[in-house]
Parts: sequence; C-alpha cells; structure tokens
Amino acid sequence: MRYEATTDIKASAEAVWEIITNPQTLTEGGLGISRFEGALGLGEKVKLWAEVAPKQAFALKVTAYDPAARMEWTGGMPFGLFKGVRQFVLTPRGQGTHLLVTETFSGPMLGMIAKSMPDLQPSFDQFVDGVKRLAEKRR
Repeated sequence: MRYEATTDIKASAEAVWEIITNPQTLTEGGLGISRFEGALGLGEKVKLWAEVAPKQAFALKVTAYDPAARMEWTGGMPFGLFKGVRQFVLTPRGQGTHLLVTETFSGPMLGMIAKSMPDLQPSFDQFVDGVKRLAEKRR
C-alpha cells in the first residue's frame, strides 16, 4: 500500500527543507500535522499526531536525513509485522524544487490494519500544497 503526493515549488531546496524540518511550521503551517514532539535529525525519535487521526500518536524514527535532498521517517510494529516508511525527496528543477512525499506500508499485518486506516491521500495532498504555499510566500 502506497500514498504519494508531488508538487513543483518556486523556491530553493534549502527553503523547502527549512519548512519540512521545522516542528513549529509542521504544526502551525496548515500541513495536516496537529502536534509534533522531538527533533529531526538522523537517528532521532519523533512523535506526531495527524489531523486525519487526531487521537493516534505515530512514533517514528528518522532513518535518512540528507539536508535539502531527502528525509525518511520509519515506524510500525515490532518484527516488521507492520511498517510504514515516509520519504521526502527534494530535487532541484530550474529555479525551483520538485517535492515528492511518499509513504509505503508493508508487513504481514498490513491487510488487517489497512481496513481500519483512513484514506491518507487528502492529507498528503494538503501537506505538499501547504509546503508549496509557505515556501513560495517566503521567497
């Protein structure tokens, strides 16, 4: 199971990176994240609450962190029974940046868990649209 959202942003990769790695912007920027705890950096553990599932906390580990290029958050259940990997990929394009955000879910319990999950596509679209709006406003 996979979700994906993408957009082209008229701002540098560094400007986009600043938005997606700032906990305050993540929660106050209209990006679909209502609460965020922790610091973003390779190996760091974070916790977030999404507007799409406000009562559920998602415990994640930052498993990739390449400034202004790529970040990855991984979470799930022990022994790989259920795993979610969210990737943020920034690619320079002309005078701007292409932002790709994906999340891939896997594991033997995926079928059972997927039945109780809300449709996450609207929240992915909200995230990339919000990052675009914020980054282009700061130019």
